[in-house]
Amino acid sequence: MYYFAQTNIQLLNQLAANDYSKADLILCQKAYQLTMSLFTGHFRADEKTFIGHLVRTASILASVNTPIEVVTAGLLHAAYLQGNFGDESRGISQKKQEKVREIVGEEVESYIAQYTALEWGEKKILMLSNDLPHLSLQERYVVLMRLANDLEEHLDLGVLYCANYEQRLRYIEHIGNILIKMTAELGTAGLANELERVFKEIHSSNILTELRSHHNYSFLLPPKSYQQKPLITLGQQFILIRRSIKSTLRRFLRGSNQS
Repeated sequence: MYYFAQTNIQLLNQLAANDYSKADLILCQKAYQLTMSLFTGHFRADEKTFIGHLVRTASILASVNTPIEVVTAGLLHAAYLQGNFGDESRGISQKKQEKVREIVGEEVESYIAQYTALEWGEKKILMLSNDLPHLSLQERYVVLMRLANDLEEHLDLGVLYCANYEQRLRYIEHIGNILIKMTAELGTAGLANELERVFKEIHSSNILTELRSHHNYSFLLPPKSYQQKPLITLGQQFILIRRSIKSTLRRFLRGSNQS
């Protein structure tokens, strides 16, 4: 059973103990400071802090001595998907990439961008499993980042504390063995064994229903004094109106086609 860091200090101590260089530790510290600004008030569906999730994902990658660029990318892997850059937008953009590059450099940003672009549904995982021997080293590291993310989410019975735990259990049933196999084939047999142990632990465990979160996915819990910028609020309202119009138009077109 592995021990993984869940705080910035634990992660830095782990890197130092594993003989990462002074420059490596400084890069990781810069990445953590960016992480703090992007994920303030963010929580996972099981109600642990999002920052804790990111730190432990980075720690999992460091435990198998991946390059510091991969560890650092692991610390920021959800930056474009769920990080708050100040405009409430989701997804990758040139402006966001420039900000990340400025702080952690081009190579780290490249890993984060590839992680963001990599689909991770069941069909895609099966395809990747077959293609694994043909991937470049960088592509293999991106897949390993995804697997580290999956391992982190399932540690401590985490998925059982989510409102949609049944859906998450089906994910393990359908694709769990493939994830274990892929992790082993990437040369990280120890993590594959840990993933297998965690999956078995989840299937053999129960938690009190009263302890389960009401959230299916990650969420933001801002301080009570938090006030959103008027322009951002207006932009969000515009997006909701546009979605409503599109939905109404699709229903209208379906009705026209049926008639």
